[in-house]
Amino acid sequence: MEHISAKAFREALISASNFLEQNKTTVNDLNVFPVPDGDTGTNMSMTIKSAVRQVESSEAEDVAGLASEMSRGALMGARGNSGVILSQLFRGFAEGLKDKEVLNIQNLAVALKKASEMTYLAVMKPTEGTILTVGRESADFAIKNAKKYSDLIEFAEAVLSRAKESLANTPNLLPVLKEAGVVDAGGQGLVTIMEGALLSLKGMPVTGEAVHDAVVEKAERKRISTDDIQFGYCTEFIVNTEEDHVEDLKAKLIERGDSLLVVGDDKMIKVHVHTNDPGLALQSGLEYGFLKDIKIDNMRIQHSERLFSETQVQKVQQEEKAAPVEEKSDGFVAICAGKGLESIFKEAGADYIVTGGQTMNPSTEDILAGIEKVSAKRVFVLPNNGNIFMAAKAAAEISKKEVVVLETRTIPEGINACIHFLPDASLEENLENMNAAIDDVRSAQITYAVRDTEMNGIEIHKDDIIGISDKKILARGETVHDTTLAVLEEMIDDDTSYVSLYAGEDVDASATEAMEEAISSAHPDLDFEILRGDQPIYYYLISVE
Repeated sequence: MEHISAKAFREALISASNFLEQNKTTVNDLNVFPVPDGDTGTNMSMTIKSAVRQVESSEAEDVAGLASEMSRGALMGARGNSGVILSQLFRGFAEGLKDKEVLNIQNLAVALKKASEMTYLAVMKPTEGTILTVGRESADFAIKNAKKYSDLIEFAEAVLSRAKESLANTPNLLPVLKEAGVVDAGGQGLVTIMEGALLSLKGMPVTGEAVHDAVVEKAERKRISTDDIQFGYCTEFIVNTEEDHVEDLKAKLIERGDSLLVVGDDKMIKVHVHTNDPGLALQSGLEYGFLKDIKIDNMRIQHSERLFSETQVQKVQQEEKAAPVEEKSDGFVAICAGKGLESIFKEAGADYIVTGGQTMNPSTEDILAGIEKVSAKRVFVLPNNGNIFMAAKAAAEISKKEVVVLETRTIPEGINACIHFLPDASLEENLENMNAAIDDVRSAQITYAVRDTEMNGIEIHKDDIIGISDKKILARGETVHDTTLAVLEEMIDDDTSYVSLYAGEDVDASATEAMEEAISSAHPDLDFEILRGDQPIYYYLISVE
């Protein structure tokens, strides 16, 4: 085989997505820390699914067009750092295939090289022993050896073999991997994608269930009243355009309904709107290009088969009832999971909450939608998780608003940053205040181990309760109560002024009362409080100032 067509390229991407979906748990289990938040496989799978959705709806007849669609879909659906890196890999791959009608050995090698270069540019401080290394060493092999091969499949097999060698060597480049006894999860995800694509080229495509939209989940729910539905038709479509008309189309649609979301670039605009006249919405879109993926649902008669879950419907209805808000100077979007944490962030000044966190990182599109919901000229985004930071940055780059992403990597950092915002201060003063507040907080999390391992000289067994802070295991124990107290003893010192604990959804009132008594007894002069966070996974989130 000398080259593959656009059709074969599309089939290879679908096969790669299906293969990763089937193996995402294996990738998740490679998480360095033995905690129930390994989500690299899930994030990469959801990202490539978004790319597949875009490619499946594309009318492009060459690999260049399909690769461009793949890149755009991956960016909008990117979740977590691994998903954002994968989207940038697809972006570079697409640049390498610009103007190419088919995929041959030489332009495959160039595309792999461009893909690798783009991933390194996407990361502020590239770390070797990760997906970056696997991609780079595979690409270097491809560039160096492309002329030695005449058969595309044989070439792809050789590149995959080199990728597997690189993956196997990641523990030698990154000590934390060797200590945990695993290879890099992102690198494994990339190898899995390559394997799935190659299987398709060899006539053995990996099949799977139809790809579902991860941004708006489908869920069965009880019938609800339609009395409060002001705009009855949920209308969605994509406009293929040749210029950036996002703001123009948004201005036309804003008076024709509610729950409006218009995002895109100079080639594609994605629209979601609740309206009473879908025809007018579609007509507005036609002014800027041709339409595709049109979907119109009558929300008053199709509640048993809606695209939204019960929670999402209630949220949209609440937003529709809300009175218009005058645009202010600054607003906040906070990312968290748990009703208690949502309330705490709103009390601290957050305007909009994007639901997400460990194991359920929001996509670039989710965060972008949150930004657009805030009626402010400038929007601060609080990722509150290191694995969400890159998706937040990607959303900021796409948004037409001025967006500032603060580097909050824990919930306590985000809350402290929000509290220290001063409405009358300048941007520079607020950044200085909020970054100082972030630095002033030490955070820890109490959860449970999902496998046996040894870290930081601490032997850990499956189901042990463990305390983690700054990528280190501080304590392990058999009970949440004792482990939490052990972590507090490690963190509290003479400079400690205040301690906050956020109780998770699995911690009941009697447990928090016992914790209050124990802390008061051990530290009678300490100012502390225990609040309901209701977050999943973590029994307690701890903040020490």
